[in-house]
Amino acid sequence: MDLRTRISTALTAAMKSREAERLGTLRLINAAIKDKDIALRGEGVEEGVGEAEVLAILGRMIKQRQESARAYDEGGRLDLAEAERAEIAVIEEFLPRQLSEAEVAQAVDDAIARTGAASIRDMGRVMGVLKADYAGRMDFGAVGPRVRERLA
Repeated sequence: MDLRTRISTALTAAMKSREAERLGTLRLINAAIKDKDIALRGEGVEEGVGEAEVLAILGRMIKQRQESARAYDEGGRLDLAEAERAEIAVIEEFLPRQLSEAEVAQAVDDAIARTGAASIRDMGRVMGVLKADYAGRMDFGAVGPRVRERLA
């Protein structure tokens, strides 16, 4: 079952079981995907977003909520921070399992070997391979410095 179908099925189930918080988060996910579909239609792409782009959208949504939760914690608004973390939990249900530290290190080594990267100037190619193969499965903000370190 593809990701969009899983999200739609979960949305229907949340409506039937009257889970208001979960339903709200699922509607936000759907809205973000549809916004991207509309933007792509304007560029002439009629099929809409693919699986990799949906994973990227979910990743961005999680990152936004993590930043919001951190800001709420610093501001003493623990109730709002907890609501953001609850949304993160719902979004994470649709992401594939995150790679462990050892798996990330192995993926970086494999990508460097596949691209034949020898210097820091090849970092873009390595990151491109990693993003194509591991979208939604690793934090690329944390992987970037690791790739840079290996290529330096």
